[in-house]
Amino acid sequence: MGGESGRPGLHIPLYAADIIGAQFIKQRGDDMRKLTRNAWIESRFGGLTIGALASDSEILLIDCPLRTEDVREWLGQLSTLGSPRYLAMMDGYPDRVLGARVVGLPILAQDRTLEAVLGMSDTFKGNTHPIGADSDRLKRITGVQKALPTIIFSHSMTLHLGGRAIQFLHRPGPHPGAMWVLDEVEGLLFIGEAVAIEEPPYLGTADIERWLGLLDDLREGGFASYRMVCARGGLVSREDIHGMARFLRKVRNRVKKLQRERDPKEIAAGFAEELLEDFPVAASRREIAMTRLRVGLEDSVRPGESADR
Repeated sequence: MGGESGRPGLHIPLYAADIIGAQFIKQRGDDMRKLTRNAWIESRFGGLTIGALASDSEILLIDCPLRTEDVREWLGQLSTLGSPRYLAMMDGYPDRVLGARVVGLPILAQDRTLEAVLGMSDTFKGNTHPIGADSDRLKRITGVQKALPTIIFSHSMTLHLGGRAIQFLHRPGPHPGAMWVLDEVEGLLFIGEAVAIEEPPYLGTADIERWLGLLDDLREGGFASYRMVCARGGLVSREDIHGMARFLRKVRNRVKKLQRERDPKEIAAGFAEELLEDFPVAASRREIAMTRLRVGLEDSVRPGESADR
């Protein structure tokens, strides 16, 4: 394993699948979707689509569920396919961080994600600043610092998983520490929040111009031949990428308008309702998605920035 800040040869003999075992597999685990012989995704544990890559009986987790019982079930499912060895934390969004604290695996992340986790209190209270995350509903979570990434990189890194090389690429835009995971052998690219299909992303940590640049890379760069998987909807089509670009251009315009307002909160709520129509959000999740958009727009209006920035 190599990279700008990677730690070659790091090996932590704590294998969660060996601890959890297959007793947590449930009938509904059949919902796990197989993309290739060595790749799976799962979207029933909440708002995020998570994934797994396997090579020679070793498994890399791409994010993980938020709730402890769901983490156990997910690891139980995967234990029938091999031994989970690493967890890739795609950025510092709270739902990703809080689930990772109980996985018991070495966590890989970009160094800005490490900064984000270090900046979190060891006790998390979801109602302190609700952002439309599923973790907003959690009253009190302790041990957040157990989710600290232990394998970090700056620009890129390669992990040798079994007999296969998996690449990690820093791609800020949705979040300063956002990354992509590339498996050239399986022809798969996990892109985190770069594209959202079923629900809107949180916008409060976004750099919209860089984000739009990422979408150009997906459409016109060297990634177009890969099957892409996003964290909010799974498999990505070319039209999904176009739709995301249209959405972000609308967001950019709304944020500029909000920058001119003395009190943007009321107007942000109206903009959020408008923008939510770009997504086929399930009725049961409409309220949380609306909060995510509204607060994300509010948090995007940063003191001292002008509309013409």
